[in-house]
Amino acid sequence: MAATSDTTELRDRLLDVGRQAGLVAVGVAGAGRQQPAFAVLSNRKLAGLSGSMQFTYRNPERSTDPKRHLPSARALVVGALRYGGSSRLIDGIGSQGSDSTHDRRLSARVARYARGNSYELLAQALESVAEVLRQAGYRAVVVADSNHVVDRNAAWEAGIGWYGKNSNLLVPGVGSWVVIGSILTDAELEPTGPPVSDQCGRCQACVTDCPTEAIVAPGVVDATRCIAWLVQAGEPIPRPLRSAVGDRIYGCDDCQDVCPVGSPDHEHQADNLVESDVGYGASLESSYPDVLWILNATDEELLTRYGHWYIADRNPDVIRRTALVVLGNIAQTEDSRRIEPVLSRYLRSQSRILVQHAVWAAQQLQLTHLIPDSVRHSEDPVIQDELSHQHAS
Repeated sequence: MAATSDTTELRDRLLDVGRQAGLVAVGVAGAGRQQPAFAVLSNRKLAGLSGSMQFTYRNPERSTDPKRHLPSARALVVGALRYGGSSRLIDGIGSQGSDSTHDRRLSARVARYARGNSYELLAQALESVAEVLRQAGYRAVVVADSNHVVDRNAAWEAGIGWYGKNSNLLVPGVGSWVVIGSILTDAELEPTGPPVSDQCGRCQACVTDCPTEAIVAPGVVDATRCIAWLVQAGEPIPRPLRSAVGDRIYGCDDCQDVCPVGSPDHEHQADNLVESDVGYGASLESSYPDVLWILNATDEELLTRYGHWYIADRNPDVIRRTALVVLGNIAQTEDSRRIEPVLSRYLRSQSRILVQHAVWAAQQLQLTHLIPDSVRHSEDPVIQDELSHQHAS
């Protein structure tokens, strides 16, 4: 790609505008086929590592070719927006509210990127950059959190960061606490690469800390074991992995929490965990939802509050399924008065997947007396298989 003084000046201006708009890193990549990403998506899909995940896996030919979305594209302007740091549950969050132990808040945990409007803020920042291109007479289309472009690959090619062992893009000084988006443009801009060389070295923190051993090789994640995908997928959460889900209702940050690249000031985060997210719309309820509220909410209420999450088939029962697993993991004996009516209702549900996970939760919490005869004598082999496994701890 030949650069002129005019396009070089334009590129520098775009990078500057992006930083002024709040992006922690901005770069330019070419608009050709993203061959590395195509090879990875194709190979991992064939190996069964993508599970039921669609997104860029649905059609690698399309998702790795920016020109499918903008045929005249000559460059991608890539931006990364920082959204926070450690998301580990801080002592005290789970007991918000009344001083009575019977009224303690049973809180689940949401991955940091999904707690507020980080992608909305990313899109706004990218639009600021795109407007400069439009005013200069070029086409500019913002794409973020879509299957039009593999944003991590574009960011890697633009020299914004490198692929960590957890497969996330690591930005120097920031780590993987970023959301990434791109601008497709017909402006002929010189790329800002080359890619950043690997800086993980011998560090294995993310590999050894993964609660389900989902990182099966450096940079390779098995989605069928990754909690971040398991809680989004529409299928039952595999029984051997349910305890590892812990209190996570949506997403998982463990491999990011232990990564030393861009590690936050954990003492400050502990004092100001939720407040540090307020800048992009986070709140206590969006960061640590009340599990019992979720299990008592209507479909409309769940989709109104959590509709910005990826929910398979837009089916609220996917959230309820995970909430039952979380309930089985975090509830204690003193919570029985409040949780027994909820569990009893789900054990009588018309939904197989909800009954299945309610049985597991009842067994975990040693509340098997709640399981009705209609379930115990069910002819459904899935339910019978669930009943045959005792999980009481």
